[in-house]
Amino acid sequence: MGEFSRGGQTRVPTAAADHDFRTAEVLTPFGILVPKTDDLFIRFTPSACTADFVVDTLSLWWTSAQPRFPGVKMLVINLDNGPEHHSRRTQFIKRMVEFVTRHRIAVRLAYYPPYHSKYNRIERCWGVLENHWNGSLLDSTEATLGFASTMTWKGKRPQVSLSSRIYETGKRLPPKDMAKLELKLQRHPLLPKWSLDIKPAPRHAVMNN
Repeated sequence: MGEFSRGGQTRVPTAAADHDFRTAEVLTPFGILVPKTDDLFIRFTPSACTADFVVDTLSLWWTSAQPRFPGVKMLVINLDNGPEHHSRRTQFIKRMVEFVTRHRIAVRLAYYPPYHSKYNRIERCWGVLENHWNGSLLDSTEATLGFASTMTWKGKRPQVSLSSRIYETGKRLPPKDMAKLELKLQRHPLLPKWSLDIKPAPRHAVMNN
């Protein structure tokens, strides 16, 4: 964020810095799109987009969305193979196992292969957002969230929120701990890196623990 021109045109005269100086603050967006209903959920973080931030955002979204999907027993999540949430990222897998245990719902992680972002519909949402605020000054948190909340995707405005938590980067599990988590995963026999299921343990197993 800052008083940067960022290209584009606007009908409202704005004054921007004539050089792109170092930013005073950075906000990173993460989005969840429900293809069937075209509902878009965008959450910003002032820190790095870590595995913890991703899963916290997913948990926040599902807590609010779950009543609308009473019969759903598995969430199929299509995502890119980014460094913070790829299928070998130990902290991400740990948090996803915790998510499944907490919400008592199975999850299937289905990854897009490299160079296939054009098939990922959330990427088109980012294009719409960029065109929406292009040429405007994102000089404050309020302005950034305001512009994001007034964009439209398929005629709908997104639900926009801001995380106040500062997330720690570089979290990794020891190999022995990851080996235990692998026992709770069902990786596709032919595409183990690109497709895997995480299912909640039977209720009696949870109670015995």
